[in-house]
Amino acid sequence: MNDIIIIGAGPAGMTAAIYTVRKGYSVLVISKDVGGQTLWSSGVENYPGFRLITGMDLMRKFEEHMESFPVKQVFAEVTGIESESEGFSVHTGDGQVYQGRAIIIATGKSPRMLGVPGEEQFKGRGVAYCAICDAPLFAGLPVAVIGAGNSGLQAALQLLKICPQVTLVESSSRAAGDKVYTDRLQREGGDRFRLMLDTGVVRIDGDTMVRSITVEGPEGRKVLDVNGVFVEVGWTPSSGFAGEMLNLTSRGEILVDCFGHTSRPGILAAGDVTEVPKQIIIAAGEGAKAALAANDYLLRLEAMPPLLVNQDTGLDPR
Repeated sequence: MNDIIIIGAGPAGMTAAIYTVRKGYSVLVISKDVGGQTLWSSGVENYPGFRLITGMDLMRKFEEHMESFPVKQVFAEVTGIESESEGFSVHTGDGQVYQGRAIIIATGKSPRMLGVPGEEQFKGRGVAYCAICDAPLFAGLPVAVIGAGNSGLQAALQLLKICPQVTLVESSSRAAGDKVYTDRLQREGGDRFRLMLDTGVVRIDGDTMVRSITVEGPEGRKVLDVNGVFVEVGWTPSSGFAGEMLNLTSRGEILVDCFGHTSRPGILAAGDVTEVPKQIIIAAGEGAKAALAANDYLLRLEAMPPLLVNQDTGLDPR
């Protein structure tokens, strides 16, 4: 029986592990990898203490810090959580079961992929999934944004401030986002903005970095010279394994209060799997909050277990 099981090893999960193990708890981290979405960021310029650092290097520092403490790690995909008389059991895809008195879920979100040749090869080398995170790294370079919902339109607006040419590629016959954004793009972008409707990406090419994309639309196939590709076709919270036990928002995010409590006492959630904005520093802070809440839960559980076990917190889905 572990005191705390943390599911996920991105910024939120690793921060939660550092906080909880320092309080003397036995901590088990279960994750498919270490670093999560941050690994895909080719450069981070807004994490205090680092003027510029790659996402991989930043997560390596998180990992080294976590591993300086006696944190147990298991690399596996979590498939389900069940309540037990003394806590919870966590089931993984390899058939293993782990017990914990409290759980912190920090599994983040997964971007919807284009699924085209070159996408996987150039992740972090020109292919990005977060304009807020990575846009400044493409200043002065021509870029393409794939997906014209509001997230795609907002990404294009942000990129227009620093890029000489922005191409927005949308598979439907009209931009799916708000008209106020499309009007602003046309007005502010002028010749530097190009909207390609009824068009899909066929492949992404380059050498050490992205150099071009091939698209197919009403006029056939074209090769566009770009140095950055921002994929904005949506994100999916990695919460499916907990959906039957916890209350979720309409978008599938785990519903939490300001301390990270979910609808089930003893289960906390932190980071991008909840409703918070998708930023590394926010995820880390939320992981710390969830760790403190888990500590408070275990202290109160030891003092008066009948009042806490299996009581719903009243967090309703939206």
